[in-house]
Amino acid sequence: MNQFPVEYLFFAGAVGLVGIGAAGMLLCRNLFRVLLALVIAEAGANLLLVLTGYRWDAVAPIILPGMVAGTNMVDPVPQALVLTAIVIGVGIQAFAVAVLIRIYRGYGSLDRRRLAAMLDRDMNDLAGVEAGRSPEAPAGKQPFPSPGQQENGS
Repeated sequence: MNQFPVEYLFFAGAVGLVGIGAAGMLLCRNLFRVLLALVIAEAGANLLLVLTGYRWDAVAPIILPGMVAGTNMVDPVPQALVLTAIVIGVGIQAFAVAVLIRIYRGYGSLDRRRLAAMLDRDMNDLAGVEAGRSPEAPAGKQPFPSPGQQENGS
């Protein structure tokens, strides 16, 4: 009987984390949950990067005294990239949490739909446009010229 390689399980887990994160970013309405989904997708991407450089028959990329010259080693470049990605990711997550706190204090909600409605209302107020206007209508007091006026030049 063929044995299922355990490496496939790790790759499936990494792809699964990326998929769960992507689905959460698309389906969640709460912005904090969207941020958590982004963190999950980032963890899956980092795991995928580490797995691409891992060799199952190799040792850590550390040269020790008495080590044989032809010893297989794991590729250290993906590990360095993942370490850098983790540091950058933590910084971005901290910034995103700070922005979410400011949004919550300003609007009292983190729901995407409610925030979109409130932001539209605020933008309309700042532009001096009443809500519900057609996006094709001008924002000022001058109406669009009718097609007959454009042809006559008046």
